[in-house]
Amino acid sequence: MKRIRLSTVRDKIKDLVQQANFELQDDVLKIIQDWEQQEESPAGKAVLSQILQNAQIAREEKLGLCQDTGLAVFFVELGEQVQLEYDDNLPSLKEAITEGVRQGYEEGYLRKSVVEDPVRRKNTGDNTPAYIHWELVPGEVFKVSFVAKGGGAENMSAIRMFAPAAGLEGIEDFVVETVDKAGSNPCPPIIVGVGVGGNFEYSALLAKKALLRRPLGSHNPDPFYADMEKRLLKRINNLGIGPQGMGGRCTALAVHVESFPCHIASMPAAVNIQCHSHRVLSFEL
Repeated sequence: MKRIRLSTVRDKIKDLVQQANFELQDDVLKIIQDWEQQEESPAGKAVLSQILQNAQIAREEKLGLCQDTGLAVFFVELGEQVQLEYDDNLPSLKEAITEGVRQGYEEGYLRKSVVEDPVRRKNTGDNTPAYIHWELVPGEVFKVSFVAKGGGAENMSAIRMFAPAAGLEGIEDFVVETVDKAGSNPCPPIIVGVGVGGNFEYSALLAKKALLRRPLGSHNPDPFYADMEKRLLKRINNLGIGPQGMGGRCTALAVHVESFPCHIASMPAAVNIQCHSHRVLSFEL
């Protein structure tokens, strides 16, 4: 049985949230670099060049890639044979993750973007609570995946409950329509996560998981959904929105689709949009 101290989890989370906000990962950089060479719009090409310069400065100076350092969203895979060792000041795994966020955002001078109440709007002052999704899995697995979700991109996300008769065409039109309506608001080039199936809430969770379950630009292992991703990326990049809405071909860097079984009478679909500051990292213990 694997034993993991909660203080170790807290310290890993503290470092993780800072690294993710300071360093754009190689898979993202590679796609942006490729697009900088391909982009037909002079304004779009200039924007992509500035994004790459910004990423270099952020990495070297330990500064946030974006002023919006996002909600701290986690997906935790907890093995059934993992034993957690508690510390006096960390009574639960949830609190260990929360404290790691609190310390990481404070020590990294990252913006605090959470309000206590959605209507009264008082800031919590430490970017907590964290948004944690739990999955109990067999064995000794302990994996934590993190994504910093900025408000501009998150606000452009959408969900729709289709009748099965809408078919694949209906879902694809919905995804493209969502991106078109978003325009420049989510700071393109964007990453588009699509969740198909499940139920109302699970389709939205699938769309968010699609952003971080595999390397950026890789395809769904099911050829049916891999083809869907390719068609959607082509259609989205033909919208002409371009980098930062300045016009051009590079509106999206990637489209990732995840699916799940659903009720015979429904076909839910959700779109979760991520900005070009694709701040995704994970660790395993």
